[in-house]
Amino acid sequence: MLDSLEEDRSSCSTDSSGASGASSPEDSDDDEEFIGGEAQLIPSSCASSSSLMLIKTNGQVYTYPDGKTGMATCEMCGMVGVRDAFYSKTKRFCSVSCSRSYSSNSKKASILARLQGKPPTKKAKVLQKQPLMTKLAAYSQQPASQQSVSVDGFDWGHYLGEGEVSGAPVSCFKHVPMGKSWGDISEGVRVEVPNTDSGLPMKVYWIASIIKLAGFRALLRYEGFDSDATRDFWLNLCVPDIHPVGWCAAGGKPLVPPLSLLHRSTNWKSFLIKRLTGSKTLPLDFSTKVKESMHFPFKKQMRVEVVDKTHLCRTRVALVEQVIGGRLRLVYEECDDGTDDFWCHMYSPLIHSIGWSRSIGHRFKRSDVTKKLDGQMDAPGQLFAKVKEVDQSGPWFEDGMKLEAIDPLNLSAICVATVRKVLADGYLMIGIDGSEAADGSDWFCYHSTSPSIFPAGFCEINSIDLTPPRGYSNLPFRWFEYLRETKSVAAPVHLFNKEVPNHGFRPGMKLEAVDLMEPRLVCVATVTRIVHRLLRIHFDGWEDEYDQWVDCASPDLYPVGWCQLTGYQLQPPAVNTDLQSSASKQRRKSQQYRGQKKSTSPSSHDGSMTDDTNNHKSYHMTFTLLII
Repeated sequence: MLDSLEEDRSSCSTDSSGASGASSPEDSDDDEEFIGGEAQLIPSSCASSSSLMLIKTNGQVYTYPDGKTGMATCEMCGMVGVRDAFYSKTKRFCSVSCSRSYSSNSKKASILARLQGKPPTKKAKVLQKQPLMTKLAAYSQQPASQQSVSVDGFDWGHYLGEGEVSGAPVSCFKHVPMGKSWGDISEGVRVEVPNTDSGLPMKVYWIASIIKLAGFRALLRYEGFDSDATRDFWLNLCVPDIHPVGWCAAGGKPLVPPLSLLHRSTNWKSFLIKRLTGSKTLPLDFSTKVKESMHFPFKKQMRVEVVDKTHLCRTRVALVEQVIGGRLRLVYEECDDGTDDFWCHMYSPLIHSIGWSRSIGHRFKRSDVTKKLDGQMDAPGQLFAKVKEVDQSGPWFEDGMKLEAIDPLNLSAICVATVRKVLADGYLMIGIDGSEAADGSDWFCYHSTSPSIFPAGFCEINSIDLTPPRGYSNLPFRWFEYLRETKSVAAPVHLFNKEVPNHGFRPGMKLEAVDLMEPRLVCVATVTRIVHRLLRIHFDGWEDEYDQWVDCASPDLYPVGWCQLTGYQLQPPAVNTDLQSSASKQRRKSQQYRGQKKSTSPSSHDGSMTDDTNNHKSYHMTFTLLII
């Protein structure tokens, strides 16, 4: 809320000589009023005026003298003038109207003080200001503030259009900067942003309203354009040039209305006071929170255990080589030239602290490196994502139990799978039926609470195409018959994670998503289907066969604008058919996990976008016979 007012009136000479020539007493005050404190509202007509300030008091014009002798400040409007010309014995007000308005104008009096970046007070003092153009000249010499990192080749603003396309809100992504402190930022919030239509050679600012939000990006409209959407523009709210209302005042930055708005008002001071009363702005510490949330605990040369991308069944030691926005570029320890790398998020279930594999009985490839080099250190255990503790003392998963699982080599498919080995701490080794390597090198480790494994029948209940075992001829696939043929049992339903958070995703929302088959790539993507907590992610411009099933809390999903904020390269949608065909071949050759080649299952995505979140059928309704 904007809750303080204090006015500082000044006037600027339009005398082209820049000397002490005076304006006529008939000049309109509306043309020469500025919003005071350190922030000043500058009519563009005054932009080239003299650096010598003129002060109007009771219709008379005085040149600005050196020093403070004989000067006074009106406690109502903040105007600086010659003390002898002020009203009342105490010389507190510049006119009778200010004296009478002082007590009745307390509500307005709080607004402008907020614009000045000051705490609300009944008698806020206004210090004598430097001449306006002196400030502008000094400000123009200051270095430009840090700019946001541009993403070459793709413009989210153009892609989102005028708000027809929605982006998933930042609050859906708890693992990203500001994900847990986005708060009540919503449409209608006012901010101070650079004015690109000022006609001035230096950077100046104006107030804008948030019209629509898409992730970190906001569709903004300069205050004064009302329902005119022709000048709307997209900006990332977390870049350094976006500020709460009052920031300009606190830092002495000028507020300048756009040139194209000048004809819409003759008194911008009154206009802003009216518009800002009762409105909301960003928290004062917003930029501080953004900076703090951009600090990541993982450092270069930290050692971790990570899945071996050539043999899914084991882990290897790797070193953190690069950290961007919480994403880690890991280089396997035995690699001398740094080319054998692997990308993942610091909260990925694929990385663990040193010693994790031994503690749970997971396969581990020992490194040829016998000792740590200078500067290397084991990443502390508290930096890694924690899994939910489970009780394995009662009925639990057993080797040979059947279930359904997302295929790590073909993330668009949910397949018939088998528990191959039960590890400690709730971890399981899972194999995809019909396509397992003889030595089990493509078994994959899932935790029992993983949202990527499901009880038998999950796909049937939720109208998802289940991929049967390769070579299985008794189609259509039916679980009851398959369990009888293989003389196996389905894993009990109660052992699976059935928690569905209120994640906030909706079909059609845009986001930035990692291509998990090529995890160094973050791509423009769309949520096309939601099944409980499971999201179907479609990579814009690509065929449906490249879609991936991803959990709603996956650290590999990011809001629109995340790449721009962190400096990570965003992959634009594929638009050229020939280019897509060529890239498709390249993607097939460079899959994240190089295991036995998989055949592509029929896609369950038919181009429509559906939300099955409200499908509350109980697993027990279908599987009573299967788990007895």
